[in-house]
Amino acid sequence: MQFEHTTRPPAVAPRALTLAVASAMLALALAGCAVGPDYTRPAVQVPASYKEAAEGWKVAQPSDQGDRGAWWTIYNDPQLNALEDKLNQSNQTIAQFAAAYRQARALVGEARAAYFPVISASAGGTRQRTPSRSSTSSITGSNGTSIGISSSGSITNSYNIGLDASWEPDLWGQVSRTVHSQEAGQQGAAADLANARLSAQATLAQTYFSLRSLDATQKLLDDTVAAYGRSLQLTQNQYRQGIIARSDVIQAQTQLQSAQAAAIDNGVARAQDEHAIAVLVGEPASTFSIPSSPLDATPPAVPAQMPSALLERRPDIASAERKAAAANEQIGVAIAAFFPTLTLTASGGFESSVFSQLLTAPSRFWTLGPQLAATIFDAGLRSAQTEAARATYDQNVATYRQTVLAAFQDVEDNLASLRILEREIVVQQQAVDSARQARDIVENEYKAGTVGYVNVLTAQTTAFTAEQKLATIAGQRMVSSVGLVKALGGGWDVAQMDHETGSVTAPAAAPAASAPVAATAPAPVQGAAKQPVVAQK
Repeated sequence: MQFEHTTRPPAVAPRALTLAVASAMLALALAGCAVGPDYTRPAVQVPASYKEAAEGWKVAQPSDQGDRGAWWTIYNDPQLNALEDKLNQSNQTIAQFAAAYRQARALVGEARAAYFPVISASAGGTRQRTPSRSSTSSITGSNGTSIGISSSGSITNSYNIGLDASWEPDLWGQVSRTVHSQEAGQQGAAADLANARLSAQATLAQTYFSLRSLDATQKLLDDTVAAYGRSLQLTQNQYRQGIIARSDVIQAQTQLQSAQAAAIDNGVARAQDEHAIAVLVGEPASTFSIPSSPLDATPPAVPAQMPSALLERRPDIASAERKAAAANEQIGVAIAAFFPTLTLTASGGFESSVFSQLLTAPSRFWTLGPQLAATIFDAGLRSAQTEAARATYDQNVATYRQTVLAAFQDVEDNLASLRILEREIVVQQQAVDSARQARDIVENEYKAGTVGYVNVLTAQTTAFTAEQKLATIAGQRMVSSVGLVKALGGGWDVAQMDHETGSVTAPAAAPAASAPVAATAPAPVQGAAKQPVVAQK
């Protein structure tokens, strides 16, 4: 009689599969349970208006505000526009921050990868010899002697193909907090890039106008040297005729030589400004030059946002705020370490000692199951890490608030500078006119022989000093004008943090509702700005 035996498949697989499915469902149910504090922007004290804008400024209409991404074009200087374009393409400081932004963007992708399982594949083959057990057999020879023979070991082959997968569900929000932290870091890096670009652009414009002011001073010095040369010639002629003493000639000669030395010295400052511009535009100073052209520009009217809008316009403020947001998320990451972690793992494949039978059903294998792990004792490590994360957040909040205060100071400083210099240049122009008139009168009196040459020296020196001061004030006004544009954030807006490309070139112009400067005022510029601005009368 024959009996037939049927083997039933083991029940382990369905149970393991059920356990894995239940663990996954539990993980998904708990995935939204993120621990740690939710971020809110730190409160800062924002003034209702600018103090230095109280006199001579008024609230402008929203239409006064326009698209001014390339804010330097308000100065209508083709040479400056060309230099700014070179800077946006070749400035190495901007290139450094652009690379830092790309790194921050990559870190976001790295953090997001933790949301998904890790799957790996493997394949291998081995050939192995194992020793036999310690046993010998003897054979008796024809001469009666015994010969011991040991059995040889076995040789086996092993081939395998496997697939492994593991996934750690984000039960307590550790991964999401990390992703949010890196995203805030990416936005902060975009703001840092924008701030580096704006700083370089403003530095270039200020240095450029400083150079043009030195060109105006150089022209004044050259004219003064020529005038003093004529005075020296006049005194020499009068001395030959016996009209004046030798001392007058010496004084005229000394005055001329002093003016010549000042003209030469002015070239040092101009050369340094020119070299600084070369570095900003990414060119060697040895091969870079800017033709001389005296400054003849006046500051354009620059509308300014209300103080509350400054928080959205300044990239350095946005960067500091994003760093605080990133630090807040790190608190949640530190708190999540107090809770257990669940890891779901699965592996399967084929393994056989015969290669031809590797991909057959009897050669398959698999494992599946969850693993729960928790730290019981760490001597206060996690508590210390949490406290450190909270302290880092507090530090970043303080930095953010300090940055806001410094921003308001920056705006107030430049508003005050423009307002005061505007009044000063009017008075200084009057002083120049008076000094020139007095010089002409004294020179005519000297030619008539009614006054001594000391009076001429005094009048000429007074006129030259007044004219030099006027040229200096004109340059300072332009520098302060650029400083105000920079203090107001240039053409940047906080919305650009999510659209920054990370390239060295300047970003696209900001929308009309977010640009802080206008080419002219009060002439309206088409735009849909809703934020009131302050414009100079």
